[in-house]
Amino acid sequence: MAVLEAVVDDKLYDTLRKKATRKKCSIEQQVVEIIQRDLDTPELFQCDDDAALALAGSWIDERTTEEIIKDIYESRTTRRVHEEL
Repeated sequence: MAVLEAVVDDKLYDTLRKKATRKKCSIEQQVVEIIQRDLDTPELFQCDDDAALALAGSWIDERTTEEIIKDIYESRTTRRVHEEL
């Protein structure tokens, strides 16, 4: 079995210690559980920074920024109901 060491700040260590105490397990077991749970999370739910960055600037529109904003504002509707007095 491999040994993994990590340096963490006091606040994180205290949080891990409290969580481990509540679960009645060691800090080591708590860390392993957290890492395992993260690794078991399907990739579908994890943020892929490269994929997100690839989308940056991919909006193609011939209108200017001001025209797009104007169109957005003009397309908004209100839900207010005015009653005739």
